[in-house]
This record gives sequence, C-alpha cells and structure tokens, in this order.
Amino acid sequence: MRIILAGFGTVGQALTKILHQDEQRIVQAYGFRPQLTTIVDSKGSCFDEAGLDIPLALKTKEKYGTVAKYPGSGRRNDDSRRIISDSDAEVVVETTPTNFKDGEPGLSNIKTALSTRKHVVTANKGPLALAMPALLELARHRNQQLRFSGTVGGGTPFLDFAAKCMPGEKIANIKGILNGTTNYILTRMENSSLTFRKALVEAQKKGYAEKDPTNDVEGFDTAAKIVIIANWILNKGFSLRDIDITGISKITPQRLRKAQANAARVKLIGRIEESSASVQPEDISADDPACVPDALNALTFSTEHAGDITLIGPGAGGERTASAIVRDLVSIRKEYAL
Repeated sequence: MRIILAGFGTVGQALTKILHQDEQRIVQAYGFRPQLTTIVDSKGSCFDEAGLDIPLALKTKEKYGTVAKYPGSGRRNDDSRRIISDSDAEVVVETTPTNFKDGEPGLSNIKTALSTRKHVVTANKGPLALAMPALLELARHRNQQLRFSGTVGGGTPFLDFAAKCMPGEKIANIKGILNGTTNYILTRMENSSLTFRKALVEAQKKGYAEKDPTNDVEGFDTAAKIVIIANWILNKGFSLRDIDITGISKITPQRLRKAQANAARVKLIGRIEESSASVQPEDISADDPACVPDALNALTFSTEHAGDITLIGPGAGGERTASAIVRDLVSIRKEYAL
C-alpha cells in the first residue's frame, strides 16, 4: 500500500513512527506493507518511490522544520494538489491543520485524491465539518473509501462502535463530551474554584489547549465532531452551519457551584436530536455515565431497544489519533486488494 502523507505535524509524525515501529506486525497480521512514498508539509515535500526512510524524514523535519531538506528528493513549496494528482499512490492520509473557515488546504487535498481515484484517510475535521455530504458522495461516485475515525474521539472508536457494533438498532439521539480541552478546563474550575481564564492558562501550560483556543472553548471543535457523527451514523446531511453553538468562555464559578448544589456538573455537551443538533454547556447529573472528568471524552447512544450505551475514552493526542489512522488503513486494505 503506497501512501502520500499530507501534513507532517504532531499527528503526521506520530503516524510515521507507528508505521515504522509496527511495520512487521502489520505485515504479519494484515498481509500488507504500508509504504510511505511521499510526505508534504507546509514548506515542501519529499518523495521516494521505493519508500521513504522514516527516521531520516523525522530527523530532517526536526532539524530544518520541513521535509524539503530531505536528502536527494526534498523540494520546497510544492503544490500538494499536483503531487496528489500526479502520484501513483493508492492512499492519501490527510493531517493538515484544521480550518473551519474554508477547510483548506485539506478540502482540496481530499477532493483531488478522490477525483484521481485514491482512497483517503483524514484526521482533519475542517473539510468534513463544511462539506461532508459532498465528499461522501464524491467518494461513492469514484468508488473510493473516505475514512475518518481519528476525527472523533482520537483513538477511542466512537464512530466504529456505532457503525459496526449496533447494526439493526435504532439510535434515537446521541449526546456527549467530545472535547478534552473544555472538559479539563471545566473540571479545574469546579475542583479548584478557578476562573475560566486561570483554568485556560493552566490547560495551555499542560498542552491541553492551543495558543489560540477559540475552536475548543467556543465549541467549534465539538460542533465539527457532531456534524461528523450526525452524517456518518444518523445520515443527517448536516454541516457546521446547521449546529447551534455556545462555548464555555462565559461560564463562571458561581454557575458551577449552583450545579454542584443540585448534584450536577456543568459540561460542554454535543447533542443530536431527531431534527436538530447543538453544542452548549449543560447541567449533567453527576451519576450520568457520560459525566466524565478531566480530558476524557464520553458519548452516549440512546437506542430504542438496548437503552443508553455510553463509550468513554481519551479523546485527543497525536499517538492516539495516529492509531485511528492505522485502523482506517487496515480497514481499507481488508476491503480492497491494493
């Protein structure tokens, strides 16, 4: 399986390490060898038809900040769409930074890959939040796979669980905590009586929150995941514009204490109902299985016959998300003889 990797940040680098370390196990267990032939980052690219030297690519990125300095085949400022279009690789893995404004460059990378009959695995929520129904239709039209397990729950298989473990069951609605950053902040505000600002600064120091935390704290990241869940599991046809979004930046310690007095906790909840979806802070009973602390994620599927089923796990991290990408690569290999 020849792979193009578009995006070589935290997730992309974690993926290459897993592919390198687990190569023999993947060959023995699943009967294929993942061969990384191209890496594209924001400043350039590198290519080797016989397979890149992954440790060398990682060292090059660490030393120079780009794979454009990869010995022999590094190039500066290459157009990722042209590289994808011209390549003979079977799979494109898209891990460029999430962009909720126009989805780029991930959206164009995914469209180009599918249009040139390449399977796609993405950890990038932006294109799916903005254009998921159209991308799924393009994949069907081209008879290619579009996989995105790593976009929701990191390494916790929220999407696979619903799709593979609940066939035949009617899911009435879905709710949950889908952003570890906001959950950590709310937990610290509650447990240590911190203001939102102080809890945010602590989360940034610990690496839970980005320097610009807007996507997390204002609810856009959770909303993107709600779009993906709604479209993939419930076939809703939603985009980010259809979600009613309220973040946590206006939550006060007083609001948290009031919830505590009623044996509840304030959590940023993503919710999908019959004809609507929302993201907003809600008071959740402390006994609710989905009321998890710190940076954990939890998702509850309310079903017609089996009742409520809740899945809990860590929701972020480069290595965890990379493990979901590997899971998707294995799934593609099982369905197609590449």
